[in-house]
Amino acid sequence: MIQVAVLCDAATDYNGKLNLLGTFDTIYTPQLPAQHPQCSIATRIAFDRIEEGRHKLEFSFVDEDGQPIMATMDVPVDVTFPPDATFISRNFIMNIQQLKLEKTGLYSINLSLDGQPLSSIPLAVKTLDQKPAE
Repeated sequence: MIQVAVLCDAATDYNGKLNLLGTFDTIYTPQLPAQHPQCSIATRIAFDRIEEGRHKLEFSFVDEDGQPIMATMDVPVDVTFPPDATFISRNFIMNIQQLKLEKTGLYSINLSLDGQPLSSIPLAVKTLDQKPAE
């Protein structure tokens, strides 16, 4: 079960605690194509005892036409339980450098576990002239 799934400026795992800095869902750019210098995909997933074993977590970043904007990231996951636990939580952080965005519109980061969809993180890309007045 997904407990957290966000796009943020940075994330760390500190002794099993997921630390997030600057979550966002919209990027405003002065021109296209744009390059976002650095961001992180941060997820926290809870596993039940029945899910013990080997799994594959997959992250795919696509535009609104479903076309990938970067290579799919596969993460092998070994879920093992201490004898006294009925569930465990694991943090996953994917750091992205120089994210290239070719056009405005809606993007999404799709997460799946063993081929089954878990969550989708939306990202809107807009030009600065579309930014609402503050």
